[in-house]
Amino acid sequence: MSGRTAEERDANVVWSGSWVGERLGVELVGDGELRELLGLALRRNPKRAHLLVSHVLGKHVPQYPSVVYGAGFELGRRVRELLGEAGTRRAVVLGYAETATGLGHAVADGLGAAPYLHSTRRPVAGVARAGGFEESHSHATSHLLLPEDPDLLAGDAVGAAETGGAGEAHASDAVLVLVDDEFSTGNTVLNTIRDLHERHPRNRYVIVALVDMRSPADRGRLAGFAAEIGARIDLVARNSGTVRLPDGVLEKGQALVTAEEAAQTAAQPTTVGPGPHPPPCPRVELGWPVGVPDGGRHGFTPAHRARLEAALPAMADRIVAALDFGAQGEDTARDDRALDDRARRVLVLGFEELMYAPLRLATALEDRIGAEVRYSTTTRSPVLAVDDPGYAIRTRLVFPAHDDPADGPGDRYAYNIAGAGFDAVVAVVDSTADTPELHAPDGLLARLAPHTHQVLLAVVPSYIPPDAPPAAAIQPEASVAAPERQEEPRMLPEPLRGPAFSSYAPDEVGWLLQDLSDTELEAPTEEREEAIQSGGAHYAESLPVEYQPSEQYQDLFKAALDLSAARIARAVGAVTETVLAERGPRPVLVSLARAGTPVGVLMRRWARHRHGVDLPHYAVSIVRGRGIDANALRWLAAHHNPADVVFVDGWTGKGAITRELAAAIAEFEDSDGTEGFNPEIAVLADPGGCVRTYGTREDFLIPSACLNSTVSGLISRTVLRADLVGPQDFHGAKFYRELAGSDVSGHFLDTVTERFGAVADAVDADVKELLAADRAPTWEGWAAVERISEEYGIHDVNLVKPGVGETTRVLLRRVPWKILAKRGAGADLEHIRLLAQQRGVPVEEVDGLPYTCVGLIHPKYTRGATGADGKAVESK
Repeated sequence: MSGRTAEERDANVVWSGSWVGERLGVELVGDGELRELLGLALRRNPKRAHLLVSHVLGKHVPQYPSVVYGAGFELGRRVRELLGEAGTRRAVVLGYAETATGLGHAVADGLGAAPYLHSTRRPVAGVARAGGFEESHSHATSHLLLPEDPDLLAGDAVGAAETGGAGEAHASDAVLVLVDDEFSTGNTVLNTIRDLHERHPRNRYVIVALVDMRSPADRGRLAGFAAEIGARIDLVARNSGTVRLPDGVLEKGQALVTAEEAAQTAAQPTTVGPGPHPPPCPRVELGWPVGVPDGGRHGFTPAHRARLEAALPAMADRIVAALDFGAQGEDTARDDRALDDRARRVLVLGFEELMYAPLRLATALEDRIGAEVRYSTTTRSPVLAVDDPGYAIRTRLVFPAHDDPADGPGDRYAYNIAGAGFDAVVAVVDSTADTPELHAPDGLLARLAPHTHQVLLAVVPSYIPPDAPPAAAIQPEASVAAPERQEEPRMLPEPLRGPAFSSYAPDEVGWLLQDLSDTELEAPTEEREEAIQSGGAHYAESLPVEYQPSEQYQDLFKAALDLSAARIARAVGAVTETVLAERGPRPVLVSLARAGTPVGVLMRRWARHRHGVDLPHYAVSIVRGRGIDANALRWLAAHHNPADVVFVDGWTGKGAITRELAAAIAEFEDSDGTEGFNPEIAVLADPGGCVRTYGTREDFLIPSACLNSTVSGLISRTVLRADLVGPQDFHGAKFYRELAGSDVSGHFLDTVTERFGAVADAVDADVKELLAADRAPTWEGWAAVERISEEYGIHDVNLVKPGVGETTRVLLRRVPWKILAKRGAGADLEHIRLLAQQRGVPVEEVDGLPYTCVGLIHPKYTRGATGADGKAVESK
């Protein structure tokens, strides 16, 4: 943490409270540092017209994150000295929403061993209310206390932790440390202590604030209250003083606010409402550590703190990688020689109560780049903005609430950002607040865009306690309805990423799978086929032995890739642009592992190439006859809006997976209660006419179908077997690290990506045509499969695999019987003919085939259906 102080880095030539002082006669009485800590502003509030604006809180005024964090941390160290080691181990820290949630957390960090909780104005379904109180002068008053552990505020959990669970330390010995940014009357503290002391009386409280601004009378009132309840109450503050208010200041302040707002409205140009929908905001996938809460709303323990500290450097590096260091902001004068084209000023912008997570990301970022990093957060508090150096709030941005607040929709604000010359703004919100309102034409991201070169979005997953007790277990006040408990699944792990799992770069895809690399799952192809067709096993319970292509086949793959790369790039562009046009600017790509995964990566690359946006991309398992991985859907619903999820696959055959997904989503929503997933699949090629979102309906060679894991990040097919995958587990897969020498996954992606620029015009034309066309599924392919199944005496559509991709799979993984090829098919079938020759499978040319080819699996397979050389023989 930087040792720089606010005085050293933010000395004010003009005090930022002089404008209010001159017009209303408000005086700030205290030492010299007090004016460096505080400025003054006005607000439309019937209880208190003036607002003390802190320069070190990180709420209204962008400040160095090390200064903000250091202010709270040092206060925590002072409390630690006051309590001693024994008292510190029995302390619990409580911070106030919304302004002091980050400050309180930093104080808890300074204590070191203390758990932390902050009040909240956001009710959370299924989490019981353990207390509440009012803040008399605040714009929004009601505070809720929603700890995951109901004993946290009782002191039982703290005492048990110290005594190894024996409970020897009496609850009344546990010290409660209450943290707010300022103390003006002391009413908030009195309300809090009164509520909690009635429930869980204790011997000692410590009040912590940046500034103590109480009058002498208010100070005496707190001392009298302490005597009344029989507890010791200590006060730790960085500075103290008073605010002298002349008579009638509330009315004069309200009149001044009204006059200023009228003058500003008259001076503004006429607007016609929000502009067009903004382009998608690039996202930074933080890799937030699983199980670590987003803040202290439900409690934050020292163990959580240790895990977060370990993860911060990597998360900061991901932000650094996303920042455009070659760009400059609107208000920054260029000096390329001095700064070598690096971004000069970066703002990390938190969100209302979500202050600590953005603050720690900002401190980590500050340590890793040479640019100036600042930190502030949005707020629900309306404050008058006056562009004057003697006023603390120079500018404000107004946007709608975007977290579905319990008190209904309303305006929210971001101060001192417009005109501040930030080259980049990293907006950090929790997943609850990652809503359409955030991305709307009048939303926060759109409001930020005109005032900086780059806006990035980082979403921290909202933490919901998995094991909180039923609400009925804690008796709330009679006036507050207890929410019904909603059972939550246990916390699922974070996605697997390369290079630990797969040869893809970590930002290309997150695998919602479990790693079964050390499990022996492969079985000879003939044994698998016999077990599958006899009903003795499901195809997803084992893996085929990975096909090792001959040198001739590898050469064929490379030639096919060179020949079809532009064709694939064009289809990638068409399907991606269609998704962006019809599913919104910020879809979450979810590819069906593993054939869909290279396509998902390419779609993500196209979005970045054409629009500069980084789309989230995950891979999930779906198994014919068993459905999609329900735990993967739960993870997605917990981290993203289900309506934003777009399922991606490589191609369609007869449409079995399309139907499987629709049925599986319906079943999941019925059983889980989660709604919003759209079961439609976006594919590169739809020769079967099974979907409405596609790049093309031609049946052509997609070279990624020619190989198995070596073109799919070295990942196997997915596995679903009861002894390996429990009810709370993701489906499994293997990472074939040993095949790295044969891996062409990156080569395939890079070759197609290199063609993006050349096909851009063609893609624009294709998309225009697609968006105007009737793309309703025709299911032509399914009808053809049923006909072929009967004509060839198979009587099982699952053994008929239409299309180039599916036919390739038959030759690589199953026991093929025949290959039907459309008469006159050319280069798209060269690899099919080679594989068929190697396996001794006849290729029969036919007329009237809606596909380029169809692979038929041996309909009466036993191990006797292959010759001694392992080649297939025809059924007579």
